[in-house]
Amino acid sequence: MNMFDHLIGNQTVKDTIRRFISTGRIPNSLLFAGPEGVGKKQFALQLARSIICRDRHNGEPCGRCTACGRINEFKLPGQDAKAEDYDRVFFSDHSDVGMVVPFNRTLRVGSIRALETEANFRPYEAVARVFIISDAEKMKDAAANALLKTLEEPPTTSHIFLISSRPNSLLPTIRSRVQNLRFGPVDAKDIEHLLLTSHKFSLEEAELISTSVNGSVGRAVSVDIEEFRSLKSDALEILKTAIIHKDVVAILRRSEKVAAQTSTPEYESFLDMLQMLIHQIWSIKMRRPNFTSPPELAELSAASDPVQLASWLKQIEKIKETLAVNINKKIATDDLLVKMVAK
Repeated sequence: MNMFDHLIGNQTVKDTIRRFISTGRIPNSLLFAGPEGVGKKQFALQLARSIICRDRHNGEPCGRCTACGRINEFKLPGQDAKAEDYDRVFFSDHSDVGMVVPFNRTLRVGSIRALETEANFRPYEAVARVFIISDAEKMKDAAANALLKTLEEPPTTSHIFLISSRPNSLLPTIRSRVQNLRFGPVDAKDIEHLLLTSHKFSLEEAELISTSVNGSVGRAVSVDIEEFRSLKSDALEILKTAIIHKDVVAILRRSEKVAAQTSTPEYESFLDMLQMLIHQIWSIKMRRPNFTSPPELAELSAASDPVQLASWLKQIEKIKETLAVNINKKIATDDLLVKMVAK
């Protein structure tokens, strides 16, 4: 079995990466772009293994040598870390594979400048060095402009892999200097099979999760099934209140409950669930091929307007993008849910 075969979905991306490897022409700069949780970072790490592996087979990493095994973990700061602690490249146990990550939803310019410095060093052990920029869309202009300098004159012995779920948020000048690998949602049947083979979920649970995570493997494997059921139930009730009953008073009560969640990750999980269900309703309405329709969404789809559904998705995305600036969740949620009730 080839080492890329354990990564599920996105066969076109696999074929492209294998072509890079077989021809010996891996681009210096790559953008792994697509929805959250579809395996972009795992693909990037596997390509990094292809570069540093000591026992490649047909160009693919063996997965067994010490070099392959040493890039599984990255030494990231603890919870008490300060902003300036992120102004660096975090290396794995392999000195030629590093990563920069955001602090409080922002990729700091200091981390990009540290990457620029490290990228100009020759490899310590491997034939080339690999640097992964996690959540690349979280670069502000100063960080993006610092990265441009490296992308314009890339060191021949370094590869830079950008990971982004919102590639359109990147500066056009950055997008024009990287080769794009476009990822799509993973098929629900593939996710269901993965969950069943993990032996952590029953068939009923695997079916429920796989049809509800909108093609996100990362979200599926990290699910707490009871929390997931509760979150989905709450989001469905909101959609029924908005689409079927059109009850403003009831929707405001539900908005108050949602906004009372003080944890931003909890609030974002609610937005993710609501966004996922709306997208599924839209997919049913538009009769998208190969889409398995959950029965509880049929009534909502029949009563919904696809134009309104699309506008709700855009507004949710806008709220998620502004979470970094400490928005008033109550006002944002009221505005979203009241608009969902309005005709």
